[in-house]
Amino acid sequence: MKKVLFIDRDGTIIVEPPVDFQVDSLEKLAFLPKAISNLRKIAEEADFELVMVTNQDGLGTDSFPEDTFWPAHNKMMRILADENISFADVHIDVTFEHENAPTRKPRTGLLTKYFDETQYDLKNSFVLGDRLTDIQLAVNLGAKAIYLGQNEIESAELQDATVLSSQDWDEIYAFLRLPQRKASVERITKETEIYIDLNLDGKGKATIDTGLGFFDHMLDQLAKHSGADLRVKVNGDLHIDEHHTIEDTALALGEAYCKALGDKRGITRYGFYLLPMDEALVHAAIDFSGRNWMVWDAKFSSEKIGEMPTEMFFHFFKSFTDTAKCNLNIKAEADNEHHKIEAIFKAFAKAIKMAVKRDINDLDNMPSTKGIL
Repeated sequence: MKKVLFIDRDGTIIVEPPVDFQVDSLEKLAFLPKAISNLRKIAEEADFELVMVTNQDGLGTDSFPEDTFWPAHNKMMRILADENISFADVHIDVTFEHENAPTRKPRTGLLTKYFDETQYDLKNSFVLGDRLTDIQLAVNLGAKAIYLGQNEIESAELQDATVLSSQDWDEIYAFLRLPQRKASVERITKETEIYIDLNLDGKGKATIDTGLGFFDHMLDQLAKHSGADLRVKVNGDLHIDEHHTIEDTALALGEAYCKALGDKRGITRYGFYLLPMDEALVHAAIDFSGRNWMVWDAKFSSEKIGEMPTEMFFHFFKSFTDTAKCNLNIKAEADNEHHKIEAIFKAFAKAIKMAVKRDINDLDNMPSTKGIL
């Protein structure tokens, strides 16, 4: 199935005139900075069918004659074509906003053919535009939005649909060139039922429910400071104790990281961080080497923090390394037990963020002389 990049025109590829919002002369035709160079890279390197979708209010009426529109539009298309940027389709709606036509963005009347699930993969497609209506179009299509506008996105629905807000075409290219690395893991035993969704390239959003409040808080820190989106749902045998819930969550989480990283081409591989938190100081270093190893230098005198036994802290990280197939080295110094473990999770997250980062200019590189990790 084809993935589609639906691209707005005015304010996205070319500058939208601030007074009449009409590019009705050659003098008004101007491209946004870096739009052409990055569109070319997207067209040549990313796996998308390019489709232009634009509202041109009243095109063909006395207020916007067609003979003033087409010269500039056609010149724009020729310039893009000369740079190897071609569009599979160009959809232009000519109605006014007050007409509420089914063909006008954000409605989908011009785009019905893309709902053919045998031909198009809308779930993994994007709408690229500078207006909130472009985000709404993404919602209506069942796609995601890349937003170039400056207006605040207040609607929760539109916020959820927006995977990137940027006016920098370099950043837009990088996002589209680097597909999000996601993994889902289900681990079901007689002791626990665990469901994890992980997106390494998310926004640091977390939905955590393990049944242990302090453990939830630590996993929330992991998501926030690594930049990953993380959903964890655990039904564990807490009526017995906390051991199985914490251990099995760590095993499932490590497996999710291993799956999301795939063959690890293009990643930094190594990550390290020195993190202060009040009186606490934590060193964390990680290597997604394909081999599990754990070095732990952190002592706790309290039996529990919240509902979480402190003896399980080491066990959590050791279990994570077993299934993530990574080497992890942690050293912590602190007077306050809470500060110590929270700083450990934050440093761990920051080290992961560094290690999983990809180099867009070296995506085929395997960060090992062995040729495999």
